[in-house]
Amino acid sequence: MRPFEGIRIIDITHVLAGPFAAYQLGLLGADVIKVEPPDDPDQSRDSGPDLALNRANMGSYFLTQGSNKRSITLDLKSEAGREVLKRLVATADVLVENFRPGAFEALGLGYAALSAINPRLIYCSISAFGHGGPRGQQTAYDHVIQASSGIMAVTGTPEVNPIKFGAPAIDYATGTMGAFALSAALFQRERTGRGQHIDLAMLDVALMMQASHLTAYMASGKAAKPSGNKHAHASNSAYRTKDGALVMLGASNLRQQKRLWAALGRPEMAKANNEERLADRDREEAVLAEIMLTRTADEWEMYLQSKHVPASRVRRMEEALADPHVATRGVLHRFPEGSPGVDRPYGVPMAAFKLAHGGPQVDRPPPQMGADTEAVLAELGYAAGDIAALRQKKVI
Repeated sequence: MRPFEGIRIIDITHVLAGPFAAYQLGLLGADVIKVEPPDDPDQSRDSGPDLALNRANMGSYFLTQGSNKRSITLDLKSEAGREVLKRLVATADVLVENFRPGAFEALGLGYAALSAINPRLIYCSISAFGHGGPRGQQTAYDHVIQASSGIMAVTGTPEVNPIKFGAPAIDYATGTMGAFALSAALFQRERTGRGQHIDLAMLDVALMMQASHLTAYMASGKAAKPSGNKHAHASNSAYRTKDGALVMLGASNLRQQKRLWAALGRPEMAKANNEERLADRDREEAVLAEIMLTRTADEWEMYLQSKHVPASRVRRMEEALADPHVATRGVLHRFPEGSPGVDRPYGVPMAAFKLAHGGPQVDRPPPQMGADTEAVLAELGYAAGDIAALRQKKVI
């Protein structure tokens, strides 16, 4: 039995962060019902590099976090649509939404209204800047939060900055944090019997992703600066190798830097403390830059890892996915024959952990838009004629 079997989640989210939060619980057994307006698909359905998938409303951004969900269409701007949602809320454990703060309250679908229907409901609101505060009504995407949070300003080199992350990491970190918050709230409800409202802001998550930088600044007044591939310690930085590829050294602590210098035949370069390492950084970097040119990146990775020194050749994504080790981790699920709406094999990421039993798994492929509308409404007690009437009125 997986942790969230028997838990029903109403997923009224779009793009990446919100859908990813619901997806993580769906992988662990929750019944996730994705709700979209009939005439306004989730933006992620039309996002990704494959235009044919986008045109089919099955863009790769949607495929990433669509598995294990059922899809219904519902116009929440109509009174009939809101009534359907309220009936669904009465059967649910969790509702997740990521629209502008106040939007659902304006529709009569805020936490106060829906908790009156179901006091055990956990209502998670994901937004750019959170509910309340001077910027609460502002909107943003991942890259806008990167700019706003300071994380973009410390990314890059001293000469070339600021630079946006190459992946929407804040979106996925927010989704992961959302799954953590929902798990905590569900666990608390087991003790108290009460639901609650979760206010999760992407800005707050971006700040948490810089936690040590924040503490350093608040303790010393010294702000982090962009340093590219160079760490404060030369033995913890990237170097060009014999074949032109980069190898990232990770001799971070004193024991590791001692092992590194011994492995390189230069034990006299090892330092007794970190202040000595900082003071001698430029000389260490010059020595390492010369030595690293004597072998290829692959050779250095194998050799240094055999000496218990963290090191890796800098890989492209396709190289990382081709690493046989990745296949042993079970972090990817493959659809070898495609799935409804997707006419080719593909794979999707799952969760970044394993459980000894009842762990994350994909049970069903990402749904086409509205594929489960009639089935879900029938579960709520709607007769075939009622469903046909809702469809005629374009409520569904």
